[in-house]
Amino acid sequence: MTMRHGTVLTMGGGGFSMPEVAGAGSLDELLLTLTGADTPRVCFVGTASGDAASYVERFLAAFEGRARTSVLALFGNGPDGAVPLDRLDEVLEQDVVYVGGGSTANLLAVWRLHGLPELLTEAARRGTVLAGISAGMNCWYEASSTDSFGPYAPLRDGLGLLPGSACPHYRGEPGRRESYLRWVGSGELPAGYAADDGVALLWRDGVLVEAVTEAPGGQAFRVERGVDGALETAVPTRVLPA
Repeated sequence: MTMRHGTVLTMGGGGFSMPEVAGAGSLDELLLTLTGADTPRVCFVGTASGDAASYVERFLAAFEGRARTSVLALFGNGPDGAVPLDRLDEVLEQDVVYVGGGSTANLLAVWRLHGLPELLTEAARRGTVLAGISAGMNCWYEASSTDSFGPYAPLRDGLGLLPGSACPHYRGEPGRRESYLRWVGSGELPAGYAADDGVALLWRDGVLVEAVTEAPGGQAFRVERGVDGALETAVPTRVLPA
């Protein structure tokens, strides 16, 4: 897919998924404000975690009273009121589609079997804000750094709604930064963006608008291929109010 319309918020970590991150919650609040709605319709997609019930419960608790929540469970084990598998086009009616973390490779495979990428692309074109953390960050780009196969590995078949590659948890997990620099430096992955835990990249129509952080010291980086390896450049990162 190459159509890059709409608003996408990609999070390296943080939000309700990672309450241990200092300041966690500010990214979720930003996400709600991006919709411009008083009580946004927010649909959680937990495919990457196999629709883990505990993850769904954390989402529902985090957004209770702040949004009209729903859950899309492609494994068929969602809570009462989950989006029916024969009505996946309900994502077109959401203000936010929020994708959780887990296995990027599994997420992409299951989504493609159900035709969800095309629906999400259309939703973004209509104004739905797309968002996600970790695997939910990776999926929107052309390529990414993933641990879907055990050890860190380059993944080159992302959805491509956003250009280049992505790396979440950049300085928060041992070996994540080093492997991403190596792959971009060698050309195994195209140039892209890396985000620490608590950091998000805000995109509109395929153009990076800004980087933000809810975690003190959190940073985003542009990583490109140079003559002697990867070039890492810090992206100005705005600190969100607590």
